[in-house]
Amino acid sequence: MILLEAEVHSSLLGYLRKHQRPSWIHHLTMARMVSRAIRTQRSALIQTGSTASRYSVSYLTPALLTRDPVILVVSHKMRERLLKVEIPQLQQWLESDKEIDIGECWPNSEFCGLLLTSPQAWLGDRLEQKGVFPPNIPTLIEGANELEEWARDYLTVSITPQDWDCLLAQCSHQAELIRNLRVKLTKEIFNHPKNPYECYLIEQPEQDDLQNLCQLLAADLDENSPLSRFCRQMALEAQILWTSIDRERGQFTLHSSPIQVAPNLSSIWQQQPIVLMGGFLDNDKEATIYRQKLGLGELLSLKFHPNRSSEFINLYLPDRLPLPNTPEFQAVLMKQAYNLVSLCSQVEKPVVILVEDVPLKAQVGTILAAEFGSRVVVEKPELSEDIILVCGWDFWHQNQELFPTPQLLIIATLPIPSLENPLVAAQVAYYKQKKQDWFRVYLLPTALKEIQRAVMPLREAQGVVALLDNRVNSRSYGTQILAALEPYARINYIDMGWFSNSN
Repeated sequence: MILLEAEVHSSLLGYLRKHQRPSWIHHLTMARMVSRAIRTQRSALIQTGSTASRYSVSYLTPALLTRDPVILVVSHKMRERLLKVEIPQLQQWLESDKEIDIGECWPNSEFCGLLLTSPQAWLGDRLEQKGVFPPNIPTLIEGANELEEWARDYLTVSITPQDWDCLLAQCSHQAELIRNLRVKLTKEIFNHPKNPYECYLIEQPEQDDLQNLCQLLAADLDENSPLSRFCRQMALEAQILWTSIDRERGQFTLHSSPIQVAPNLSSIWQQQPIVLMGGFLDNDKEATIYRQKLGLGELLSLKFHPNRSSEFINLYLPDRLPLPNTPEFQAVLMKQAYNLVSLCSQVEKPVVILVEDVPLKAQVGTILAAEFGSRVVVEKPELSEDIILVCGWDFWHQNQELFPTPQLLIIATLPIPSLENPLVAAQVAYYKQKKQDWFRVYLLPTALKEIQRAVMPLREAQGVVALLDNRVNSRSYGTQILAALEPYARINYIDMGWFSNSN
């Protein structure tokens, strides 16, 4: 009997030669590792150092060739690509008749195919023990770099404006009390000074008012009602209690989110063999901080690095620029962005400018639009070849697989979470309370993950990354930022050759 690893190696090698896939030297190694995890029922963690569209065949091949059922946890956007492109091509080449299904639960007891499901459905089943997915089914998690946020979002309990309306209908005899509290909360929340994040922490008096309301309505409320669930979770330790607001409608939504998801997730990893896959999960090969945050124990870990000869980036890192928190920075950013974008005018490839500060993002977009016209868009998924996209980090991560590979990526500031964001400040306060190094445990790992993911698309074409945050040169953590960007060709002046059509 041929081992799965050998069968996968031979089949994938032939497929790669036939279809002339984009060059990625780790296809066969990754495929063997996934095959071994499926065959031996042992979990693994793989940091690919590349975009999902490049390495997907490496896990799909063993998933299609194994005789056993497999679950693939994948986001909706990536799922559509797999179903339309990768899976049909692979099945035809492999002559595989393995059944492919999409769903939020297990199809039937006889199913031995590949089931594609959403992160929310899979996490919900495992966290709440719903039993809709059988135990011991090998499970591949694509985009594991987002797993912590997926889990936190699922575990967040919210009270929406619609929930208040339902509460009024359900407890009509206490309508005046409910309305008064809602008006009071609205006034207190909207009295907060405006911030670009449109969210605020819930103060202790507001928490007390909500707890009092829940106690007064206890006899009328179902234990699974939003108010009951919110108050129960609010009483737990290590919660971020916050509100998001819609100023145009004058509405707010209350949230209770766990700071740490590890206590909730630690029990689910033993229920089945898991293969966690993502471009960049941790600066460390063993993914120590990543595993701690997810409650993962020891497991086989592998970290691929970009090929130094074919996947490097051209890194423009000028010296002695003003720091981002100084008044001079904005003018220098505008000048640098204008000069760099002007050089790309003869190359029909996108330019992406990452600016996290909301007012500054709008200003950059306006000034560049005055010169370059309708090519400039601010956080719109336009797909034209010569687009100049000004956006924040989240927008780029959510949409980068949709865009043509950029010629130039301008990074205005490092993606270190801002303490002006109330949610970031709450997490930092938690780490301080625990006497942990909040910068090394939380802020820096987040920045490394964000910057590594952002530049991945440019590696395929040796694109240009312009990093305009001088903290890389002046702060001790700058060396770790640069290590996350390797391999690169670094200069501190603008090389005209980087922007030519021949390049």
